[in-house]
Amino acid sequence: MAAPAYPAWVTRWVSGQWRNKKRPPTLRPTRTLALADKVANRREQPTEATCITEMSVMMACWKQNDFNDAPCAEEIRVFYDCVAKAEKDRKNQNEDFLLSRGNLPSSKVNKLLKRFPQITRYV
Repeated sequence: MAAPAYPAWVTRWVSGQWRNKKRPPTLRPTRTLALADKVANRREQPTEATCITEMSVMMACWKQNDFNDAPCAEEIRVFYDCVAKAEKDRKNQNEDFLLSRGNLPSSKVNKLLKRFPQITRYV
């Protein structure tokens, strides 16, 4: 596999010739620097699995007792409590938490970009 061919200024820049207070080369963008009119729709937060341990304990108990619910009542209750707690935590996590981190959902970004479109031509 051949090494990629880089422009000469990249080789000089990596080798350190620009560190002695010499000015690095100017980078010219290939396209105009403007925002797009919309962003891709993505999930706001990655979903993570919850209560996996409780579920596996409950299923192991079922398997040991031939899938009978009576001997596994405590494990079933613990699993349902965990699910209820996870659901409550998910509902309590509101958009203020998202905004405090600095991330906006893609739907809000698209609304803002629609309100303030990019000017691509001058009148």
